[in-house]
Amino acid sequence: MLIPPPLSLYVHLPWCVRKCPYCDFNSHEGRGPLPFEAYVDALIADLDHDLPLVWGRTVQTVFFGGGTPSLFPAEAVDRFLQAASARLRFAPGLEITLETNPGTAEHGRFEHYLAAGVNRLSFGVQSFDDGCLRRLGRIHDSREADYAVKLAQDAGFDNFNLDLMYALPEQTLAMAEYDVERALALQPTHISHYQLTLEPNTLFAARPPAGIPEHDEAWDMQERCQAMLAEAGYAQYEISAYARPERQCAHNLNYWRFGDYLGIGAGAHGKLTLGSEQAILRRWKAKHPAEYLAKAGGAGAIGGDERISAERRPFDFMLNALRLNEGFSLAGFEATTGLPRAAIAAELATAADRGWLSNDGERVVPSELGRRFANDVMELFLPD
Repeated sequence: MLIPPPLSLYVHLPWCVRKCPYCDFNSHEGRGPLPFEAYVDALIADLDHDLPLVWGRTVQTVFFGGGTPSLFPAEAVDRFLQAASARLRFAPGLEITLETNPGTAEHGRFEHYLAAGVNRLSFGVQSFDDGCLRRLGRIHDSREADYAVKLAQDAGFDNFNLDLMYALPEQTLAMAEYDVERALALQPTHISHYQLTLEPNTLFAARPPAGIPEHDEAWDMQERCQAMLAEAGYAQYEISAYARPERQCAHNLNYWRFGDYLGIGAGAHGKLTLGSEQAILRRWKAKHPAEYLAKAGGAGAIGGDERISAERRPFDFMLNALRLNEGFSLAGFEATTGLPRAAIAAELATAADRGWLSNDGERVVPSELGRRFANDVMELFLPD
């Protein structure tokens, strides 16, 4: 039987200063003044339209993603959070994260975000090498990255993430190590460290940049940087996520544990367990900001609805859960998918035989080999 898991709220703010050539997110370059007030109105209308799907449930985390959410003034973020908390039950002390680009930091703004209720920041630093940043199309340099983080710390933020990428064009192992050293010097509570990939429908996919490290070079970077992070007290808890004790990203953990999330905003995706229907609904919103602004609050803003079939639920679950070092409990699989553990017994046995995971009858945990070949493990659960 399906049991609704914890619920999160994802809010998509779609504009950025300049589209990065590697980015496949729903982000749009802002041209002229951005319609902040109108967009918050649309977010509230969108939330009102979806409220019947989550009546009576408590929101455990909020995440403002983008785009570049830090383009939005703190007053706009505050107005949305006040409206959302009047409509939804917010858990006491819930984690509220705002993604920010170091190139958009302004003096005094972080204090206002903190006053609005944001208590966690995620900085899209990517690298502390100015040459790498230029090749990635970023709008900031390493000095601005340092400055933005220190502004946030001075404002009172003590919980923040730094995004770092590796295997960048023309990057060497020493350069990857330097990025980690610079990040550690800023004493973040969390570091996301992930490999540059050439995603479809991006400029880099159409015109790959020169000098991307070979696979073995990228693996050397990953192993060395993982060791550096471990030595500094950052435990890896997910394929690309490292945190100090008790500082894991609660919002992302809910995703990876196959939790529910309500998606609000242009192009936002949500996943909701409908207990009365014993169904799992995926819903996404219209991608283009202009269309979303025109239709938010009605059925026209819904880009699509899909109920996840029983046959596909094991793969969808594993796509998330097998990213975690902790793995998952078989009881948790049953509760969040509504399927018996027997539904995945054959696949689990195959993965165990290959040394990809362990299974003690209660908990399934990926091995180091399984984490390295996570995609192969997940593919075992694809429906026929």
